[in-house]
Amino acid sequence: QVQLVESGGGLVQPGGSLRLSCAASGSIFSINAMGWYRQAPGKERELVAVITRGASTNYADSVKGRFTISRDNAKNTVYLQMNSLKTADTAVYYCNALLSDSDRNVKRYWGQGTQVTVSS
Repeated sequence: QVQLVESGGGLVQPGGSLRLSCAASGSIFSINAMGWYRQAPGKERELVAVITRGASTNYADSVKGRFTISRDNAKNTVYLQMNSLKTADTAVYYCNALLSDSDRNVKRYWGQGTQVTVSS
């Protein structure tokens, strides 16, 4: 059993900041990549940012220069620092991990989602 637990969402004014966290726990052998996706009402889920175990990162064009993804391998945790937030960033944010479990099965796991609302 593997669980991803997210925290840090909420309501913020345009131009503000939020920091999301996601901790993976359970029968984990190793985590290859962790990332954040988001889904706004009426839209498809989209990649926001991803980080590999070696700390290589990739960002959606819409968040480059505003969002920063990082991870703590020792804690199996990924973070998303979101600055200069815009109303267009309003969405449910989902944590994602590609990992090997204790049986060495490689699977993709999702968190339950955390709401981020940017509004004045």
